[in-house]
Amino acid sequence: MAGHFEATPGGGAAVALDEVEIAILRSLAVQLLELIGPGDEPAEGEDPLAALFAEGPSEPPTDPALARLFPEAYGDKDDELRAASAEFRRFTENDLRTRKREDALVVVRTLDALNLDGDAAVLTLTADECRNWLGSLNDLRLTIGTRLDVGDEEDEGSSLYRLPDSDPRKPMVMAYLWLGALQETLVETLMP
Repeated sequence: MAGHFEATPGGGAAVALDEVEIAILRSLAVQLLELIGPGDEPAEGEDPLAALFAEGPSEPPTDPALARLFPEAYGDKDDELRAASAEFRRFTENDLRTRKREDALVVVRTLDALNLDGDAAVLTLTADECRNWLGSLNDLRLTIGTRLDVGDEEDEGSSLYRLPDSDPRKPMVMAYLWLGALQETLVETLMP
């Protein structure tokens, strides 16, 4: 089980993590929460249902990582598509941010609930928590990949994957690859 998820009864999954891996995953999830930003909680006395119908932003984020997490729905090839994307974003981005925040919070909470046995623990997730973890692992990889300028056509033979240890990007590349392996094994455990 070390390093990869395995299926558990009831549609969940489990993975053995050491203390360093737990700390890295938690730190990355917290950084993702900070990047996404706080949610808009209804003010005291405000109707909570009104928040469900609140309009979100109509402009894409300027931060490239956020723009990758919240992409344009229809592109920006012409004025009509830009207008349609703005309208779509206005009514969906708040919900998407909430879901991404909830996914990252599940990662933090499940890691915080672990009891270390020595310097390791087994993380056991329910089926619902697996879906939260998949979403968050994907968001983390998208964010790190954007920061590393990993393109869609990037392959394992790329020079990015053969960086010398002295390259300051090396830790993030290693995290990117490790998160990809975790994500892949989690997907495999959930396949029928």
